[in-house]
Amino acid sequence: MNIGIYLYDQAEVLDFSGPFEVFSVANRLAKLDWNIWLVGASENLVEARGAFKVIPHYSIQNVPALDLLIVVGGVHLEEVHKREVIDWIRETAEKVQVIASICTGAFLLAEAGLLDGLEVTTHWEDIPDLQRNYPNVQVREGVRWIEQGKLFTAAGISAGIDLSLELVSKFAGEKLAERTARQMEYAWIQPGT
Repeated sequence: MNIGIYLYDQAEVLDFSGPFEVFSVANRLAKLDWNIWLVGASENLVEARGAFKVIPHYSIQNVPALDLLIVVGGVHLEEVHKREVIDWIRETAEKVQVIASICTGAFLLAEAGLLDGLEVTTHWEDIPDLQRNYPNVQVREGVRWIEQGKLFTAAGISAGIDLSLELVSKFAGEKLAERTARQMEYAWIQPGT
């Protein structure tokens, strides 16, 4: 399985490093054949929040076909206006088994037209803006993540870890998700909690 985590300048570090850790730990524990890649608009250095520097494995132009795409949040105000990125997200969403956003990554999915008519969530601080900017989206507060068919949205930052564990459960079983959380010494907040 090919897992792509899309990130950009001023992305929240835990939005991409948390899911990366979850999938790589699950991969190691169960000896799965999962590729976990960071994907950028280009292969140039990305400077995330707090001046955390990271080099993507691939760009949106050369990333191999994905099974799962996660779009992270952060300072997204410029990112939603990058037509090449938004078009790539929309086109990729048609091909993947699952597409997900973490935190304000929901704004990129909304801009791509993927959230219309759906119930979604994002970081508590950004809920009013998401609702105002995309009135066809039903934004919920007070939940860690929401599943709508093959589309998942997670609340802010650490909620991406909970969502990623849920995705491990869906792809490889709940026992592996529980082992992964235990290995990470993470208290997994499951649905309804």
